[in-house]
Amino acid sequence: MQMGPQERNLMREREKLHREQLKREAEKALREAGLRLDQQKRDLFEERYLQERRRIERDLRQEVETKRQQELPVLQERLKKEFLEPSPKATSASTPAVSATPKK
Repeated sequence: MQMGPQERNLMREREKLHREQLKREAEKALREAGLRLDQQKRDLFEERYLQERRRIERDLRQEVETKRQQELPVLQERLKKEFLEPSPKATSASTPAVSATPKK
């Protein structure tokens, strides 16, 4: 799939905003940890924070996918039963509807 120049710029901008957000979160984690580090250690802290963050997010995605795969057969079976059984509306559709308001 080819993206136009505007789409590519939009994707770049979103990626840039995402990286900035992650950097702010790493800086916040450093502040909340109460650490005073030189620039080299700050960079290392940020790198490790982002590395662990990616690992956590990957694990969470895997957990969600596993749970989804476990629940999908149950959902499919429930929907199968729901749509195979004649619904109450289908049986009442054969009888004419009676108006609640009297005719004049």
